Amino acid sequence: MTELSDGTAAPHRDRRDNRDIAAQPNFDLLAGVSLRVSVEVGSTSMTLSELLALAEGSVIELDRAAADLLDIYANGTLIAKGEIVSVDGRYGIQVAEVVAPDRGIAGFDRRK
Repeated sequence: MTELSDGTAAPHRDRRDNRDIAAQPNFDLLAGVSLRVSVEVGSTSMTLSELLALAEGSVIELDRAAADLLDIYANGTLIAKGEIVSVDGRYGIQVAEVVAPDRGIAGFDRRK
């Protein structure tokens, strides 16, 4: 008899049941996926009549202080906070803190 047929061989495991693969994610597989990254300076609520009354030069007061960090979103999910910087005459954002990296996806807030 062969070694495989003597009954001492390990049982066949389906790849879908292999927890080792799930425990070590392969981020190379996702490296080419495009994400929409956006930055939110602040927000406010206003009535329709207030919105229609806006004209050139109007100022809209936002719910955030000028010194506060800005929210950085990837596909609508809050991933970090940062500050505005200038890069070759264009706006950029410098990441000041990554939001909840140890809590996983469940810890991230989704923008509505």
